[in-house]
Amino acid sequence: MSLRRTWIVAGALLGAVLAWGGAARAFPHVVRRGETLAQIAERVYGRVQMEQVLVAANGLDTGSGVPIVPGLRLEIPAVGHRRVHAGETWALLAEELLGSAERSDVLALANDSMPWLEPADGQEILVPYNLRYVAGPTDSLPSIAYRFLGERDRAWMLDKYNTLKQKPISRGAVVLVPLTDLPLTAAGREEARSAGALVRAEGAGHVREAQRRADAELPLLVAEVRGGRYIDAVVRGNKVLGYGELAAHQVAQVQRQLVEAYVALDATGLAETACGAWRRADPAAELDPVDLSPKILRVCTAPGALPPAGAPQTSDPDAGPPAPDAGVATPGGRR
Repeated sequence: MSLRRTWIVAGALLGAVLAWGGAARAFPHVVRRGETLAQIAERVYGRVQMEQVLVAANGLDTGSGVPIVPGLRLEIPAVGHRRVHAGETWALLAEELLGSAERSDVLALANDSMPWLEPADGQEILVPYNLRYVAGPTDSLPSIAYRFLGERDRAWMLDKYNTLKQKPISRGAVVLVPLTDLPLTAAGREEARSAGALVRAEGAGHVREAQRRADAELPLLVAEVRGGRYIDAVVRGNKVLGYGELAAHQVAQVQRQLVEAYVALDATGLAETACGAWRRADPAAELDPVDLSPKILRVCTAPGALPPAGAPQTSDPDAGPPAPDAGVATPGGRR
């Protein structure tokens, strides 16, 4: 192996180690004869422009236009995913996943939330990939923000993320850039799956996608119950529970609406089961006679609806009741 090639490989592997980025996942790719970074970026991400991410992540940004060589092992950046456990905060999660509790605002915003709103038990969150970028002689935070985040105005986030306190960066400084826009193509997902990255990333976002779909369906479910369309509500509620591993608060909201629908349909047994699932998912739920009708209070205080003492919270959709059969789906009363 030539000295020039040795340096390329060594530099790339060092960049890969530095770019690993904690819980967010990268996966390996061995360069084939005739491949270019642009071709790899297009196949894995579907965008030639992502070549610059591969360059930075693998320490290849030497400014000399050195090509990659067959046999070179590259790391392909990808986001990670993590299920939230009861009691965890954005600060605790940021400390574990991003290296500092001070990065909690970035983690919350990456998941369509706010730092002061705690994540839900069972929620699957996206974990940004910490790209380590070595600043060049003409780089500034606005130029780096534009290059990797698409907006110069996001320089403030890089300043806070790297605790620079508005100090200018110098050549050779390492700037961490939290990347969240790293969707993989079908070919990219298959390559990651072959490398085991999707398994390590806790489902590769499938749970998170199911939870986001549930969030979109919940207002429709509430509207159906309020509008007296109870059969439609039962169908929608059970469909949402079938999406997969929902967060505990989502299970509680669905089961709460199913209780009301089943009571209106005189499906007492199903209403009791739904109420038990609601209260298991949300042990703090109160049976307030101001908010709940006497019928709902009766089914929720029946033995079949009482959660066992000390029952833990659950986000298991299988705890929900089955859909009623045709003989039950006949309205026999109101709430």
